[in-house]
Amino acid sequence: MLHVLAANVGFVTTLLIGLAYKDQDGVSIFQLTPVEILFMLLVAGAFTETGLGFESASPDILNRPPQSLKYGVFTPEFLADIAAYGVLMAICILSSFVIVIFGFYGGNLGRDCNLEWSEQCNDVFRARSTCYTAMMWIFLFFAWELVDSRRSFFDGMVSDTRRWAQRLWRNKFLFWSVILGTISVFPTLYIPVIDHVVFLHDGIDKEWGIAIAMTALFFAGAEAWKWAKRVYLRRHNLMVRKDAGTTEEDLEARVFERFYQGQSDGSLSEK
Repeated sequence: MLHVLAANVGFVTTLLIGLAYKDQDGVSIFQLTPVEILFMLLVAGAFTETGLGFESASPDILNRPPQSLKYGVFTPEFLADIAAYGVLMAICILSSFVIVIFGFYGGNLGRDCNLEWSEQCNDVFRARSTCYTAMMWIFLFFAWELVDSRRSFFDGMVSDTRRWAQRLWRNKFLFWSVILGTISVFPTLYIPVIDHVVFLHDGIDKEWGIAIAMTALFFAGAEAWKWAKRVYLRRHNLMVRKDAGTTEEDLEARVFERFYQGQSDGSLSEK
């Protein structure tokens, strides 16, 4: 659920801010067309989210303290994740469009580029393709980031590469959903009619660097957010440290420690 909700925040934020970019007739230019968004939700969304449903629980799930029942599914951490990942997606998507259209092509927004391809819309179509490619890849690889909401995706990649690779391969449905979804970007960009008429974008060349850079930027931001969460949760005794004990007594102490502390403080004040 977090996968699609965060993506929706990213889409909506991008399109709302993107209304500020207008063509020669004062018409707002779409950074992502409706067909692109639909394709992303069906190809990058539906299959990867199904794959996430096959994932096993986090290894440390039984070491976590119980959640408050008053929040249900929408815990403060869950809502913070939606906002953080959604805003980060929007920054990466919008940046890819802005860098290409203003950095590469001098801000030429053409005319009627939301409706059909023309020579004067070439720049907009290429910027839109960059935006679409970055969002597709971000949306796909984001599923792997959500395999564990707290642990780094790269945890163990260097120290135990074989085990890290096995962790990705264990869920074959998710693995192939991400790989095939990544490959599906290429035919939508380069097959005639599908590119100009259906998706309203065009093939790209030097813009590939921007799409890859924005995908990497999202990964870096997501990892930074997870790291910040781990620091906060450990300081507030809501997450187990790697070197912490896992016996029944250790778990009990972590859950009830703050109540013991409050009780002892109250006893001292009474004396």
